Amino acid sequence: MTNSDHTPRWGRRRLLAALTGAALLAVTLIAGLGYLLVDAVTGPATATPVQASLKAVSAAAPERRDQLAAAPMLKVDPAAGRKGTPAATSSPAIAVPPATREGPAGVPSGFLRTPAGAVGQLAAIDTTVVAAMSVDRTREIHRAWALPGAPAVGRWVMTDNVRAFLAAAGPAAPAGAPPAVVAIPAAGQVKGTDGPSWVVACVLLRVDATIARTATIAYGHCERMQWNDDRWQIGPGAQPATAPSTWPGTDLAASAGWLAWAETGQG
Repeated sequence: MTNSDHTPRWGRRRLLAALTGAALLAVTLIAGLGYLLVDAVTGPATATPVQASLKAVSAAAPERRDQLAAAPMLKVDPAAGRKGTPAATSSPAIAVPPATREGPAGVPSGFLRTPAGAVGQLAAIDTTVVAAMSVDRTREIHRAWALPGAPAVGRWVMTDNVRAFLAAAGPAAPAGAPPAVVAIPAAGQVKGTDGPSWVVACVLLRVDATIARTATIAYGHCERMQWNDDRWQIGPGAQPATAPSTWPGTDLAASAGWLAWAETGQG
């Protein structure tokens, strides 16, 4: 199996299954959101001992970077991204520095050259893509933020997500009322690092979409982030293994390695 086999994709089969037995408007909305979860639904939650050892790994060769990116993460049930019982105790947090300027393609930028800064930059890229929910804007953002050797725009998971959501939501959107989609970072984690300029960064988004009514899911996404041209960008190599999409603030989210999002100052 290649790394690309882990890439989340919204398949037509899952769209048809989701539409069965429900009102078209509501289910189309939920289906369009739900396909963010496709490769995170391969079975019940199972532990992944490899993940715990990745935090402190320093890789020197491209092969090690591939190993860090491809290492499997916790597999969760599809329902894990739609709801969950809050944990009895608060989870540890990841202190994410804020953006300090507007970057190319209108994406917030200026994040620190730290692993947490890479997480912040990935979240800024993702939330800008989701808020626009436009194939043209997705191409523009990819062109500005993906380094040579990164997944091409036609194979980028966020392009697949946008296209599938638009396909699912289009027929159900009332005239003059296009879908409104908002993504908010809820948690993050650093899966692995290779010195100060390379990070496998992961972000867990809370995604709210409205087409006459609102549906909400949680969506986990990882990318290879590489420091280049004084900013974090999407680095070369295959798409990392699928991140677990778990409801933020639950015991399962903590088991999956997610740290609560805490934006900090520049200190």
